[in-house]
Amino acid sequence: MDITNITLWSETAAFPILTTLTLVPLAAMVIVLLSKSPTMALRFGFVGTVATVILSAYLLYVFDADLIGVQLYEQVQITVFTYTVGIDGTSILFVLLTSIVALLALIYTMTTRRVSDRIHIACLLGYEAILIGAFVAMNALQFWFWCFLELIPVVLMTLRAGSGHNRRWVVALLLQHWGSGLLMVLAGLLMFGFGVVGANESISFDWLVLKENSVALEYATLIFFLLLFGFAIRMPLFPFHGWLPVLAEQGTVASVGIYLVSLKLGIYAAMRFLIPLLPEVAEQWAWLVVILGLIGVFYGALLALMQINIRRLIAFAVISQTGLIVVGLFAFNTYGLEGSILLSVAYGLATAGMLFSIGMIYKRTHTAYIPRLGGMFDANAAIALLFVICALSTMVMPGTPGFDGIHLLVEGTIRSHGWLISIAILFGNVLAAALLLRAFQQIFIAAPKRLQGPFTYPYYTSSEPSLRNEWIIAVVICVILIATGLHTSPWLHIIDQNIDALGNFYSDSYSALHSDTSVAASTITKDH
Repeated sequence: MDITNITLWSETAAFPILTTLTLVPLAAMVIVLLSKSPTMALRFGFVGTVATVILSAYLLYVFDADLIGVQLYEQVQITVFTYTVGIDGTSILFVLLTSIVALLALIYTMTTRRVSDRIHIACLLGYEAILIGAFVAMNALQFWFWCFLELIPVVLMTLRAGSGHNRRWVVALLLQHWGSGLLMVLAGLLMFGFGVVGANESISFDWLVLKENSVALEYATLIFFLLLFGFAIRMPLFPFHGWLPVLAEQGTVASVGIYLVSLKLGIYAAMRFLIPLLPEVAEQWAWLVVILGLIGVFYGALLALMQINIRRLIAFAVISQTGLIVVGLFAFNTYGLEGSILLSVAYGLATAGMLFSIGMIYKRTHTAYIPRLGGMFDANAAIALLFVICALSTMVMPGTPGFDGIHLLVEGTIRSHGWLISIAILFGNVLAAALLLRAFQQIFIAAPKRLQGPFTYPYYTSSEPSLRNEWIIAVVICVILIATGLHTSPWLHIIDQNIDALGNFYSDSYSALHSDTSVAASTITKDH
């Protein structure tokens, strides 16, 4: 193991911050389950999520963006299993995103009837701990174990808080897709771990060990496709996306924010375990992944055009965004990787914001069908502001973090795949974003085509505490999007720390071909 690329937690932080970040929401979850009063359960839930946000801010403070490699490293041997966690320029952004969205999801819960549901609040806290544990895991089987545990809160929240009438069928469909993906990933990781035994003389699933010994790996192509297809289900990448629109339509509303973060777990897994560990095979089959990404960009946009349910529309927009990110990820240069990471985080927060706004609309009207909505702008300014700013962020408008992200991604795509593919993904992204703006016009500006049930146009009813919570969510998300969009250089500097480390794991041909890219990206980062 190359210890020069490892910085122990004791060298930087006052305590093992990464393990603490995972344990705090878990401890809060246990206390919430043991609480007899719904009020106390909610208070302990807020204590857990706020403490996690504070710890995430401390994590950002002690993280050294000038230091290449894995930082705040922790490793504990537990019988035959090794618990290993670490952080770098990619995972730290996803940890920050998870902690912020989890707190907003709990605030959003206060605007719904789920505020007295201890199980639901506990599921939110458990989900937050699982996502953070997965993002900081530096052991392949440890990462898989967190992904497996993710099924528990997703199933419980869908069954208990879902708004559809076929929730059991949705859960069965979800288990079918996620279960097959988990089995493929587990098979690929086991083949990987046992495949490097000859080089390492011992079985290990530590990320650093796998990375150093992957050159002697047999059946690398089979392992690549097992991991690729397993991660593609979680992204979701076309044609492995069938579960997402169904879950978005009939699943839970209150957990959509943090659930959108978990969609990025598939993207993160490809960045962490697919390309760095199997660079030569990834280079060989990049053309196939790029084709699937391109199809996904236009498929998602065109299917979104056909939707009258706003939740399904956003789900297909997410599928289009996933295709865009994957194309940049498999550009195999600094520009593409930078843009993919930045867009993943920006899209995660923006899409979560849109789904929060849709949940607030559903609370008022009990419908998600666009023809039954309209004229909601004057009475629901917070919801309208949140939706339009998030929609503009997905449209990568100037002043949002997606603007710099798409600029870098397109530059990387041009260098690797040429102008035609770059123009195609730009057109597909603009098409998907335009559909969201059209939905904004239909929901908030235009008059409704049909009135829904006992509700009367323009749906003014809302309690004062709910309005306050809605404004909190809207202001927080909009401020983060605009602030990071106007000043992206610190975040790009953090991402560069990870890219400098990952650059050593690509094949020699790509490293030589794109050796000028790292210098150019550093110049762009300084310009920002």
